[in-house]
Amino acid sequence: MTDQSKGRIRAKGTRRKKPSTRRRAATVVAWSAAALVLVGGSGLGYAYFKLNGNIQGVDINAKLGTDRPAEVDNGSMDILLLGSDSRSGDNSEYGVDEGGARSDTAMIMHVNEGHKTASVVSVPRDTLVDRPDCENDKGDTVAGVQRAMFNTAYEVGGPACAVKTVEKMSGIRMDHYIEVDFTGFKQLIDDLGGVKITTTVAIDDAKSGLTLEPGPHTLDGEQALGLVRTRKSVGDGSDLGRIQLQQAFIKALITQVKGIGLLSSPTKLYGIADTATKAITPDSELDTVKELVGFAGGLKSLGASDVNMITLPVQYDPADPNRVVPLEKESEQVWTALRADKPIPASATKDSAGDKGDASDVVAGG
Repeated sequence: MTDQSKGRIRAKGTRRKKPSTRRRAATVVAWSAAALVLVGGSGLGYAYFKLNGNIQGVDINAKLGTDRPAEVDNGSMDILLLGSDSRSGDNSEYGVDEGGARSDTAMIMHVNEGHKTASVVSVPRDTLVDRPDCENDKGDTVAGVQRAMFNTAYEVGGPACAVKTVEKMSGIRMDHYIEVDFTGFKQLIDDLGGVKITTTVAIDDAKSGLTLEPGPHTLDGEQALGLVRTRKSVGDGSDLGRIQLQQAFIKALITQVKGIGLLSSPTKLYGIADTATKAITPDSELDTVKELVGFAGGLKSLGASDVNMITLPVQYDPADPNRVVPLEKESEQVWTALRADKPIPASATKDSAGDKGDASDVVAGG
């Protein structure tokens, strides 16, 4: 379905409303930034222009064009939260910059009509999808490919290609796009004073560098980054298990953010706002403080229990066990539910290789 009259991502953070960190850590930054970005930011006054200067938006509207899913005027909102694996600048300590970046972490967040609940669908980076034709940063067309890894969309065509690929997969128009980086994630956690979690088992992961005994912990930024990178020492050791660990951490983070009381400390609020606006690269409809405040206002009522997180229903690819492919019927159940602004049915994930194992039980809120 196409929409010939609209080609822009909306500026107000919602569709027209009815009257009334390491690379895999980046998604955690996206969610936490979305949940706390400038909460109460309008009270920052003198800092407004400095914070505006921090925000570097990306204009993807022209590249997206008009051949997109239709807008739905019911007040719901869909956002692509993306983390790239760039190793440039301050992120170079997490690996060598090889001149390209991939979207190694991606979440599609659907906020329901009343903004009281949300569904989040994690897309595994190695999911094989049909990638559409995309325009690269030089203005050249990159031909579409069948059975391309999902994370190559960002690599060949940047944010616009990532959005275009998601819209092709889901049939859902993305209202917004937010990209984040690792360094911002660490600093954000440190500005929050750490995140309290409880681990139910010991974690000793040489790859992520994290060692934790079972029990309560207050993780600083570096430890939090290690936690959401951890894979080998929890669950089944796969990326699908790591997604569960990330989702559990995000829920602990949401719970803590809502209980911090940022408005009682203008200094702390400013520090967090300063870090958050540096950590994210939003679409051009969210690249001012005013627009971000409006966006955050649509999310601030959500608590951890209001957010249902799943992994896109997948199975391991019979031709390559290192890749996964979407379960067509079950994936369509997910997209149909989101398009209808309904909860995702449990039957959608029943036979999926994702959302299995015990990785999600490793972390609880502190």
